[in-house]
Amino acid sequence: MTLFRILQNVALFVGVVLIGSQPASAQITLPDAKPVPRMQVLPLPYAQASIERDGKEITRYHFGSSLRRPFLYPIIGPSDRSLTRMGHPHDPAGHSHHNSVWNTHYRVNGVDFWGDRGKNRGQIVHRRIDHYGDSDEAATIEARSEWIDGKGKVLLNERRRITAQPLAAKQWLLVLDLELSAPKDPVTLGKTPFGIIGVRMAKTIGVRDGGGMIRNSEGGVNEKQIFWKQAKWVDYSGPIAPKTVEGITLMDHPDNPNHPSHFHVRGDGWMGASLTFAADRTIKPGQPLKLRYGLFVHAGAPTLKQIEKQYQEFAKTKPAAWKKK
Repeated sequence: MTLFRILQNVALFVGVVLIGSQPASAQITLPDAKPVPRMQVLPLPYAQASIERDGKEITRYHFGSSLRRPFLYPIIGPSDRSLTRMGHPHDPAGHSHHNSVWNTHYRVNGVDFWGDRGKNRGQIVHRRIDHYGDSDEAATIEARSEWIDGKGKVLLNERRRITAQPLAAKQWLLVLDLELSAPKDPVTLGKTPFGIIGVRMAKTIGVRDGGGMIRNSEGGVNEKQIFWKQAKWVDYSGPIAPKTVEGITLMDHPDNPNHPSHFHVRGDGWMGASLTFAADRTIKPGQPLKLRYGLFVHAGAPTLKQIEKQYQEFAKTKPAAWKKK
């Protein structure tokens, strides 16, 4: 090795040592650095988007084109465990359509968008993401989908906004806004208890499997008193970890056309708000159906008074304008 090369290597080594030994105070500052939002949406591969609070996921939106319908899973509670699951704990094949938290309907012009089996089935196909929003107050996802029958006809155009808002003690509020439009011809959502929002709770939260409890705004307790009854909200709470109880309150917004909604509940860990329990509802071109639901993800089993307070805060909210036309 030449003397020049030896001296060059020594200089390089000394430079690295000197740089590496610089104290943190010697690093430059970024005068234009902005605060990092507490709530963020993290787009992921395979048609997924994670919503994070303080860098930790609290839910994830799944919208791949091969799915029967988009859905949200997991729904992370204050103990960092999912309060929802995929599928029925005792009938995973027959209830494969129970996708944690999802929006769909059993009868749309007679087409089944609810189940995964049978001949006359439709599919809710994601088309595009319009907007991801990050801030300290909320993270938002705005998406568009099409409700397509088995012959490829678009029956409904859907706009969906998913909003996650942080609350105290690692609790949070999930708000789902839906706008369903008929592109050409009137579309009828048939009379049924199945749709338009469903929540499949974790197995241990269920009344049957874990000793949990269902309550509603009218003071009803468990399936016998709540099944197919009208209410402003229904709460499902139960054990999610040793000595830990958590739950979700499904809230029907007072601006929804069928408020207070009938609720479909089961002791095996299922609850849903039934949009057309009492009668058909027709969506005409140029007259979109607008819906808003809230999910209060909470610690413990709050009192009725505590849940009602959270509901009243939700009831005051109004949908924000869509980011794109």
